[in-house]
Amino acid sequence: MPYITVESGALSDEQKELLIKRLTEVSSEIMNVPQEFFTMTIKELPDKNFGIGGKTIDIVKSEYIKVHK
Repeated sequence: MPYITVESGALSDEQKELLIKRLTEVSSEIMNVPQEFFTMTIKELPDKNFGIGGKTIDIVKSEYIKVHK
């Protein structure tokens, strides 16, 4: 039974539903395994728990928004 896990920041219910639907569809097609056999979880973590380039994601997002307004 294939298992898909996604780790991300906060997502809306709509985003979660779409991720589950689309990732299952694509994985099923690629792996030639029926969708009914897939299990999936989404693990949401606060942006302060992610880091990139030595900064937490909340800081990276804030800096990005300032530059790309």
